[in-house]
Amino acid sequence: MTPDGDQMGQETGHQEATDSTILVVDDNELNRDLLSRRLAKKGFQVAIAEDAFEALDWLHNNPCDLILLDIMMPGMSGVEMLEKLRLERDGTDLPVIMATAKDSREDIVGALQAGANDYVTKPLDFPVVLARVNAQLGLKKANDRVRALAQQLEKRNEFIRGVFGRYLTDDIAETLLETPEGLALGGERREISILMADIRGFTRMSAQRDPEEVVRIVNNYLTPMTEVIQSHGGTIDEFIGDAILVLFGAPKAMADHARSAVTCALEMQAAMDKVNALNREDGLPEVETGIAVNSGEVVVGNIGSEMRAKYGVVGHNVNFTARIESVTEGRQILVSERTRDLLGEALETGQELVISPKGFDHDVRVFEVAGLD
Repeated sequence: MTPDGDQMGQETGHQEATDSTILVVDDNELNRDLLSRRLAKKGFQVAIAEDAFEALDWLHNNPCDLILLDIMMPGMSGVEMLEKLRLERDGTDLPVIMATAKDSREDIVGALQAGANDYVTKPLDFPVVLARVNAQLGLKKANDRVRALAQQLEKRNEFIRGVFGRYLTDDIAETLLETPEGLALGGERREISILMADIRGFTRMSAQRDPEEVVRIVNNYLTPMTEVIQSHGGTIDEFIGDAILVLFGAPKAMADHARSAVTCALEMQAAMDKVNALNREDGLPEVETGIAVNSGEVVVGNIGSEMRAKYGVVGHNVNFTARIESVTEGRQILVSERTRDLLGEALETGQELVISPKGFDHDVRVFEVAGLD
């Protein structure tokens, strides 16, 4: 930067004290010192560097709000330094004003293409420099506020997701948070697989034990079951006491919902060893679970009123799943005929049962799961 006493001396206006830090990079000592002193008088914190190497080293260890950067410097030009700088920090985070020795279109275009925010030409007119510095710092502060608000919003959303995650699945929470229609009442018809499980003999057991023990038994059961269900992509529609109602294929569609549901059921039965280990540690009785899986068409969506709603399913297949589950025995998995048909030869079945579900005008067949290929 070439100093010009007349133009640098024609300062007007008053700049209040500021916490902004400006780095002046120039290989000309006289110009570097003159400009830094003028900026310091206006209340800025000013640092200086005599070349691009010193400037980059200083930036790695110090905060900076704006750089006044000379284009023509030995060793590494200002444009080359700017190109390196923009690999790590963009123009909204660290504005750079370039100084060119002449009103050269080539210098100006090159600097702007490299990521410069603005430029000044020599000989420098300090009021112009000051105005452009203040303009870029104003934009930076605005961008900093936007970034801070975005971070606060993300933290808020993370908190909401964390809270929702205790009551809703991740898929449902995302639908509510990310899409305007997420809260709209309504539904759609879709074929899914429904899993229902509960502790056998729980009603009798709960009547014979203290409430605190009953809650520990339920929690020891639900915690491992929830982990297994989530690992297989199931959506927990709700807990009904010791019972769990799980959807496979809603809210996100799932092509192999029947396989996922039966695989989940098998792993849930295997996880009962962990449940009973927790019960033994707490001095509680061992328990067994019965699980039913049924596949069929239901209506899925937001159900309720404008004041209170939930994501769930309705339809006779929900009731049918509950009826199947009610006849299961401990350690048993029963599937409907539709689920068996969807899995075909991959499903290994044991005994076939004929049941008369409440609300049905005919008997239906259900099948005990022996394994899944």
